[in-house]
Amino acid sequence: MGTTYKDAGVDIDAGDALVDRIRPLAARTMRPEVLSGVGGFGGLFALPPGRWREPVLVAGTDGVGTKLKVAFAAGRHRTIGIDLVAMSVNDVLTSGAEPLFFLDYYATSHLEVDQAAEVVAGVAEGCLQAGCTLLGGETAELPGLYRHREYDLAGFCVGVVEREHMLTPERVRPGDALIGLGSSGLHSNGYSLARRVLLEDCRLDLDARPDGLARPLVDELLEPTRIYVRDVLALAGAVDLHGLAHVTGSGIPGNLPRVLPPGTRGVLEAARWPCPPIFDLIARLGGVDRGEMFRTFNMGLGMVCVIPEGSVPPALALLRGRSVPAWEVGRVEAGSAEPTALVR
Repeated sequence: MGTTYKDAGVDIDAGDALVDRIRPLAARTMRPEVLSGVGGFGGLFALPPGRWREPVLVAGTDGVGTKLKVAFAAGRHRTIGIDLVAMSVNDVLTSGAEPLFFLDYYATSHLEVDQAAEVVAGVAEGCLQAGCTLLGGETAELPGLYRHREYDLAGFCVGVVEREHMLTPERVRPGDALIGLGSSGLHSNGYSLARRVLLEDCRLDLDARPDGLARPLVDELLEPTRIYVRDVLALAGAVDLHGLAHVTGSGIPGNLPRVLPPGTRGVLEAARWPCPPIFDLIARLGGVDRGEMFRTFNMGLGMVCVIPEGSVPPALALLRGRSVPAWEVGRVEAGSAEPTALVR
């Protein structure tokens, strides 16, 4: 028969087998607005008439970064898909939008169906947590481009918000309170530094339990990113939400200013919230100074909400009633001094 596509490194049968494994996973995430299932050339999603007067679509895309390297080393792929969903839906949420649907892109040199199915199972779980549909995706087998049993991921989310309810910096004003929502750990940022310190320089074993950690290092490093969608949408229905900052790469100082208007700054007091021990471990073993830690990691806050000062008690009561760790961590002040967001 001569040379085949499979001889060149692309297994069409494996791709078909993966699609069959994905269908029931995606079916669990279906919303009533979905008009098509997995397998078509494009996903179809209809905005129901009458629900929104002036709907604004909000789109976001992201990946997982070098956290993938930890998953490869540990051979654990079940939760990495949750991270993929979280990074996009939490971004879309900052506009006040409800995530509607999600698509993933999975690329590898040689398709391992069981491994890929584990990843997509995590994606489906993330979609369930966020209340959005896994509308479709793409699996690419690219021989020679990646190392054996390694892959890369990207995710794409679309949400919707009523125009009059969009969160923009113009809503924020001096005197507003800052409510920090606890992170589940590193989330999916700063792993190049974390891996350098813990796994390369200190050569810690993933199964080790260093002083200060209550569980093995691998569990800390692969703890999935917290998805805030349902809890923040509930908060927005209960109080006048002025702004949301998703704390990702560049930490609080790099992300909080993105939701503040000119002439204001956020002032936070780090003593007001507990910092997970994984951050202390990295700082201590790597000799990483405090400023660098805050510029690189979330330091225990995955989302910062801006609300009127008088709404603090009901906001904290609602969040804690939903088992979300939350604290009043600071305020918005008039001023233009740099840096715009201060942590002291």
